[in-house]
Amino acid sequence: MGVLRAVARDVPPGTRVRAIALATQGGTLLPCLADGRPTYRAITWLDQRSQDLVARWRAEGVADRVRLVSGWSPQPGLPLPSIAWLRQARPEVFAATERYLSVNDFLAQRLTGCPATNPSMAGEMLLADVATGQWNEELCGLGGIGPDHLSTILPSEAPLGRLLPEVASLAKLDPGTVVFNGGQDHACEALALGMRSRGAGLLACGTAWVINGVAESPSLDAIPANMDLNHHVAPGRWIVSQLLGGLGACLEWWLNQCGPGQAAGREAAWASFDKALAGTAAGCAGLVYLPQTGPRQVPNAAHRGGFAGLRLDHTSADMGRAIMEAAAYELKWALERLSEAGRAIDGMWMIGGATKSPFWPQIVADITGLPLFLTQYAHGPALGAAILAGVGLGLFDSVETGLASFPLSARTIEPGGAHAPAYDRQYAAYQRMARGLAA
Repeated sequence: MGVLRAVARDVPPGTRVRAIALATQGGTLLPCLADGRPTYRAITWLDQRSQDLVARWRAEGVADRVRLVSGWSPQPGLPLPSIAWLRQARPEVFAATERYLSVNDFLAQRLTGCPATNPSMAGEMLLADVATGQWNEELCGLGGIGPDHLSTILPSEAPLGRLLPEVASLAKLDPGTVVFNGGQDHACEALALGMRSRGAGLLACGTAWVINGVAESPSLDAIPANMDLNHHVAPGRWIVSQLLGGLGACLEWWLNQCGPGQAAGREAAWASFDKALAGTAAGCAGLVYLPQTGPRQVPNAAHRGGFAGLRLDHTSADMGRAIMEAAAYELKWALERLSEAGRAIDGMWMIGGATKSPFWPQIVADITGLPLFLTQYAHGPALGAAILAGVGLGLFDSVETGLASFPLSARTIEPGGAHAPAYDRQYAAYQRMARGLAA
């Protein structure tokens, strides 16, 4: 309610809020009673308690079947493995739970009383058919549940109803405000950035880094085996994606542990780090870093990492730069896989915290050889959801009209070739290290 009150408070006088649209994180599971009251704490995509179960599914071929139907390879922390884990490890919670919700339908029920979700959020639960966008009995059976334990799937542009009177009163909003379904945050952001055709790419750089491209059919034939396929919020389109790991979290970890200026506070620490980076060189004089979350391009690689080639003359800034370069190597590897599958990305939007760095975007561009497009607009998922609501309200006759009403300016980071030899050597070393972690 605090967020809604803040929004209502900031609305210019005389302006009416006609709709709310949802753009939410995917991959979080909320076990609940039928009325939406939780029976257990939310389980996020970071949760690793189902890793043994997922490993067994991979060994038995179950994981391949899940990907064939849902478009997603099972990963610890995602909803289907988490439901199966609850069934085994927390049978009392499993028995008490009547509904399994994502963030989208949990909020929808709290706001309107209508527990509905959308194809892009349902897809990341690994319980829906990637071709039809509807719940799949076989996938539900793996978790020991049925479609009746899940919310109705409605289109992203569908209205879910008006705000409940008590919600409207608490949020100080018009009770006639309509709530629209919306979609998964990356899919909504892809819409806002105009990503609806092959060749476009989106790199989301938060705690986790995720690469996204666009597909024009739900066929998995031309999708690299280690990548996922989900529904776009744009009709007739799908999102090809891969979680590259907690790459932003790795740099945060390093800054907290041994970054310069950390005792002076977060902002001072980042400022000190940026200043120190100016004295580092491409390739970090042979220092290579592998993320603690493990390489994502190597099947069955262990979820651990570390530094290699560390010498006494390496500085803490060299270590930080090695972490930044490792993120770009992981991305380059994923881009090569897409290109080999005939889905080459020509240019990439880069959004998230990493874009605030005066160095990281250029490192990414130089290592991948791709131009990057940065925007000062910080709320892409919200804008994509708002465009969907505008179409639903009839304010826009199409998504294209909505996009034209909110043009986003881009700052282009062009790749440079001066450091290519150093980066090529380090990239090869990164791949050797990553393959060495294969189980």
